[in-house]
Amino acid sequence: MLLAGIDIGSSSTKAVIMDDRRIVASSLILTGASSTAAASSVMELVLAKSGAGMGDIACIVSTGYGRVNVPFAQKNVTEISCHARGVNWYFPGVRTVLDMGGQDCKAIKCDEGGRVVKFALNDKCAAGTGRYLERLSKYTGVPLGEIGPRSLLPVNGPVAVDSFCAVFAENDVLMRIREGYQINDILAGAVDATVERIITIIQRIGAEAELSISGGIAKNAGIVSRVEERLGMKALIADEPQIIGAIGAALFARDLAVKSGK
Repeated sequence: MLLAGIDIGSSSTKAVIMDDRRIVASSLILTGASSTAAASSVMELVLAKSGAGMGDIACIVSTGYGRVNVPFAQKNVTEISCHARGVNWYFPGVRTVLDMGGQDCKAIKCDEGGRVVKFALNDKCAAGTGRYLERLSKYTGVPLGEIGPRSLLPVNGPVAVDSFCAVFAENDVLMRIREGYQINDILAGAVDATVERIITIIQRIGAEAELSISGGIAKNAGIVSRVEERLGMKALIADEPQIIGAIGAALFARDLAVKSGK
């Protein structure tokens, strides 16, 4: 039985096709201006990879920022529930999940079945989100993928950057650049500030072992290593952490298909 999950984030859109509980194919594209168009495009790509047609998919569930804009989905589920479920599929022992998206950062506590017990997020400030890191890349001229590694190699030590307001943090970064500080030192301070914001969110749910990090944040070595150090836990990270939400959506699609007798 083939199931599909689509995760439409503010920055990227992901799709996964599963055969019962096994991943058959996955795809990831930039979301762009239209969530509906992104959903159609990523579905075409993942179907082509799987060799299946739309008629072969028993059920489709959507999640993420644009989940209500997927006309061919039978149901939509919050990304918080889908990330908890997706991580549980990979790592059944995980009880704390951290996911930093383009527009918010989520800390999730889940039980042994991947059900959400408690969660916290910052949805009113860009500090601690992917958008902030994108702007940091723009201001410093450092590619997004290099920010994490370079933040771990300061020349003279991290420079102070505001940790609780994205606007102030960006002003601090621009000021430090004008003052002639080493870029790696600025990156170290900016990533330190981002992690400070993340830790305050995790503390609101009370972190429990084991820990997993999902989404694009899991590819940022600077953030991952600092979070691990602050929490005293090694983070479990999937092979492709950005499709975790889509995996969770596909697992919810399986539940729906079984319930409806498909």
